[in-house]
Amino acid sequence: MGLTAPEPPTVLAIDAGNSKTDVAVVTAAGEVLATARGGGFRPPAVGVPAALDALAEPVARALADAGVPSVSHVSACLANADLPVEEERLATALHARAWGASVEVRNDTFAVLRAGVAEPRGVAVVCGAGINCVGMRPDGRTARFPAIGRISGDWGGGWGLAEEALWHAARAEDGRGEPTSLVRTLPAHFGLPNMYALIEALHLGDVGHDRRHELAPVLFATAADGDRVARGLVTRLAEEVTVMATVALTRLDLLAEHTPVLLGGGVLAAGHAQLNDTVRDLLATRAPKAVPRLVTASPVLGAALLGLDRLGAGAGAQERARGHWEAGRSGSSREGSRATM
Repeated sequence: MGLTAPEPPTVLAIDAGNSKTDVAVVTAAGEVLATARGGGFRPPAVGVPAALDALAEPVARALADAGVPSVSHVSACLANADLPVEEERLATALHARAWGASVEVRNDTFAVLRAGVAEPRGVAVVCGAGINCVGMRPDGRTARFPAIGRISGDWGGGWGLAEEALWHAARAEDGRGEPTSLVRTLPAHFGLPNMYALIEALHLGDVGHDRRHELAPVLFATAADGDRVARGLVTRLAEEVTVMATVALTRLDLLAEHTPVLLGGGVLAAGHAQLNDTVRDLLATRAPKAVPRLVTASPVLGAALLGLDRLGAGAGAQERARGHWEAGRSGSSREGSRATM
């Protein structure tokens, strides 16, 4: 009776954000066997079992399309895995699903970082709904922040900017604060005549709480038109991005070395000139050897590369995996997803 040849090593890469989940099955040679997309991953809202049940649907599709019942290693970069203890608990829960022989869970900011560098070395700051920063070195050392809101010292992100814009506009409306065009631009976004009407609509629920994030682009547009208060908030965000990156570089002893600083997330990737230019200028002063880059590569690529790192895959496998996600990009190249600011 002949022996069955062992299955070649494979990675199940998962990038699960608040709004969507991307999944891929990748061989140790970097060949992408299958991909799938699902809904958001929100354990704080629905609980870990329900969040994993939702995750199971795109995972099952990807495994079926790849023709494998399970993989060698699960590399999961998950939103809301903000603390090491949360990563450990989620890793235990994922391991119980038997999708892979081994499981590693990281905060999803690590996926953005790994997607933007040729080796696991650098710092990433992600500014989307919230703000977070991580760093890593090839020797396994990492730097990170709790990033769970004001109680962990955070400021910024789309939600934070919206709240600040509303605060300044409300005070300008009734005379407690500095005059600002935000008193007109914020309510106008919702078709309302003034801040009093917007305050009432938000308080009574006529404008849903989840629509507040729409005000961050309004803030940036108001800043671009020269409003002093709006521009001040954009500068404050640039300061926060810079200080997080600089602290992470310092913790990893990378401040004196040429090191990529990857900038990702909807707010930073939107191309707001004042924000990005100010971040670049501040980094040039405080971390002169930092090399800031905008990252537009799919974060699931980063999860896949972290998984390939775990399998000990070589540079050729990593380039093959990267090529899969970059192949569809118009005029893409190896540096195309990591444009220098």
